Amino acid sequence: MDDYNKFTGNIKLKTGIDLSLYKEGQMKRRLTSLRDKRGFSNFDNYFQAVAEDQLLFEEFLQRMTINVSEFFRNPQRWKVLEEKIIPRLLAKSPKIKVWSAACSTGEEPYSLMMLLHNYRNYPQINLLATDLDEAVLARAKAGFYTERALKEVENERLEKYFSKEDLGYRVGKELKQAVSFKKHNLLSDSFDTNYDLIVCRNVMIYFTEQAKDELYKKFSRALKPGGVLFVGSTEQIFQANRYGLEAEDTFFYKKISDI
Repeated sequence: MDDYNKFTGNIKLKTGIDLSLYKEGQMKRRLTSLRDKRGFSNFDNYFQAVAEDQLLFEEFLQRMTINVSEFFRNPQRWKVLEEKIIPRLLAKSPKIKVWSAACSTGEEPYSLMMLLHNYRNYPQINLLATDLDEAVLARAKAGFYTERALKEVENERLEKYFSKEDLGYRVGKELKQAVSFKKHNLLSDSFDTNYDLIVCRNVMIYFTEQAKDELYKKFSRALKPGGVLFVGSTEQIFQANRYGLEAEDTFFYKKISDI
């Protein structure tokens, strides 16, 4: 076994992150470049350093994926979701159906589940999290995160929903099992329906105007009447009424009619 394969095995053992799910040639070149930049001649020495130095570990995670996320990203918007949107939705039904679309490495759906669990038990929450990238979905399922990703998580929630490990924190078993992860292509796959809440943030900026138009139509059709689409902080929907939506709060759009 060469030292790179030993490195990937050690990373998986330590964090649950499976580097073999990424294209090996591309990932190996990316990490070799980072290793050399930091002055290590082999992956054995580099792993020892990464395992002991939080900053090196953070840098390693950032280099292995372009997906940058954190729990409760843009916390003021999550406060609106927690205090205004969710209570209204739950007042209509004892159960809630939620979709975290393009969920990346899982911070978003786990954030959602923590908020919802304040109001409902896990069996009353149907939360689907999807992404096109199988590798990031595998990381989401592993549920391992660094302190940096958790900086907006209150201590009470950190203690309740996570366990501390050497290099970071692991999502607790109950929270992890309450979220269903699935591969899904927003542009080509069909959408389920009757959602109370759809969260799709910081993804639409990568699509053409034509693709955005089609996706907003599909999201609207996937919502129940009165259901809500929560978008990113750079993704305000202009002429929301074209999609049967109206602004309920900044970056929250309520379905008011079929299209």
